[in-house]
Amino acid sequence: MKNKKFQISDFRFKIEERFFLLFICLLSTAFCLLPSCGGDDEETIAPKPRAYFRLAFPEKKYVSYDSACPFTFELPVYSKIEKDKNYRAEPCWLNMEFPSLNGTVHLTYHPLKGDINEYLEETNELASKHQIKASGIEEKLVSKDSSKVYGLIYEIGGNAASSIQFFLTDSTNHFIRGALYFNAAPNTDSIAPAVDFVRKDIYHMIETFEWKGVTKITSLPPSR
Repeated sequence: MKNKKFQISDFRFKIEERFFLLFICLLSTAFCLLPSCGGDDEETIAPKPRAYFRLAFPEKKYVSYDSACPFTFELPVYSKIEKDKNYRAEPCWLNMEFPSLNGTVHLTYHPLKGDINEYLEETNELASKHQIKASGIEEKLVSKDSSKVYGLIYEIGGNAASSIQFFLTDSTNHFIRGALYFNAAPNTDSIAPAVDFVRKDIYHMIETFEWKGVTKITSLPPSR
């Protein structure tokens, strides 16, 4: 009888084990019917790429800017000029604000007193300091003999804090430096559309920039 009880108990254990294994198999099958367990490629769940808000840019329109400072230029109607409020700011240090884009072009003007080389070196250093995070710096020459406006535009690629910088001078009396900054963490993908939009405004400003009191040379007299 003892052997018989042992055999019945052993048989019952084997039946319970088989039911347990069957339960596990059914549970696994049920999970695999869910979308996360294979299936068509269209059903596969994958992380979505990072997206950025689409900016609505205003229409390009410009107006002339003229003040007590010794220069004039055209600026976009959706920007505004404010005096630099830094305690070190000089009278013609200006900020061209882009409120809808959260960006600013900082303009610092200096009258020259035979010290143009100092300002040129300082400008080059300020542009070069962004080279750590920049993918490259492209320099574009500005030369307008008719209005004596000369300078360089620095196009700074990569995740630099300032994407565009420039300086303009007449080489003897005036020097002005500009730098574009956005009030946001530097990220090429997120601010690229805004940089491209403001870049056109900066180039338009430079194209229309003039020093006051400079006689414009429209054409040379015909030679005889």
